[in-house]
Amino acid sequence: MTETTTPLDGKSIEGAARRGSAIDSERGSVELQAVTKRFGTMVAVDGLDLFVKPGEFLSLLGPSGCGKTTTLRMLAGFEQPDEGFIRISGQYVQGIPPYKRDVNTVFQAYALFPHMTVAENVAYGLRQKGIGKAETSTRVAEALDMVKMRKLADRKPRQMSGGQQQRVALARALVNRPSVLELDEPLGALDRKLREEMQIELKLLQSQLGITFIFVTHDQEEAMSMSDRIAIMLEGHVEQLADPETVYERPASAFVAGFIGRNNFWRGVATADGVRADDGTLFVVAKADEQVASGEAALAAVRPENFQLVSVDPGTSRNSIAGTVASVAHFGDTIQYVVRTSSRDVLVLTPRANAPRLSVTDRVWCTFTPADVYSFSARQADLVLAEPSAEGNT
Repeated sequence: MTETTTPLDGKSIEGAARRGSAIDSERGSVELQAVTKRFGTMVAVDGLDLFVKPGEFLSLLGPSGCGKTTTLRMLAGFEQPDEGFIRISGQYVQGIPPYKRDVNTVFQAYALFPHMTVAENVAYGLRQKGIGKAETSTRVAEALDMVKMRKLADRKPRQMSGGQQQRVALARALVNRPSVLELDEPLGALDRKLREEMQIELKLLQSQLGITFIFVTHDQEEAMSMSDRIAIMLEGHVEQLADPETVYERPASAFVAGFIGRNNFWRGVATADGVRADDGTLFVVAKADEQVASGEAALAAVRPENFQLVSVDPGTSRNSIAGTVASVAHFGDTIQYVVRTSSRDVLVLTPRANAPRLSVTDRVWCTFTPADVYSFSARQADLVLAEPSAEGNT
């Protein structure tokens, strides 16, 4: 639901400042207050409230079309909100052009000047600002040292790998010493091994510099491995804002439970102690993740790694599902089983060291504890149980 907010004008901003807020004006803090952005009749960002702490590594995570890139573009000044307020380091930034904001952005397309050397690319922003030659030279050297690229200062972009070009783009953003660095899916063009290496380097660099990083990605592994907190977005709003462990262990909604990691979902109805699935399985929960009245439509979910596979019938349908092994796949230190039940396939992941010796067609029972079960209302059933579809690019 879109929240009604005050239009953007000088009096509104002045009034908000007089009333005060919880905003920390420390350098590097970011706050969006009831921010809405529309493109025609489409609402890309819907009444968004978000606070980023100074020096925090925050990821905006969500499927394509959720509003994360539009949010980033409003922070950078490339788009203006239709409603609400944005403050960076305690200052309102509505109407301030990108080049006057204390924010720099690293894009997936590195946008390096092909005719310039590495050093010239990094120095470009400083020269545009009229920084002296001596200071420019010093700051360029410092920025290239940060990303371990000083030895390649005289090379042209075409003489470098994708990972090296990414480091140059990062140095070019850092050389301006911004209070906030935005990264819009900067690792998307790299191969898996290099991407994982850059994830480690980015997090170490951010910790070293203490600069606020706002990282946009649709890759949950990137967000989980680097972030202090993750804002999981859906349809222009934040579904959950928390640290990686919390969003994984205690998802605030069925969408978050399905988007972070993997989950097996069942439709059913709520009971006094959990969910009775449509296939008759009784899911007993330790604590409901969303309060649902008994008899109302509900969802139950169990992550693949939380199942225990046993070959002996436990003699109950409470937190136990009978089936037959349909496939076994080996992934290094993990073995993946697909167990075919009377109504569906169940995905199970087991550490190799603890994996039972099972073959296709073996009879098994997937067992789990009440603490392993998530339960939600059925309001997002179509999202978490839908087939993958083409997505937008907002």
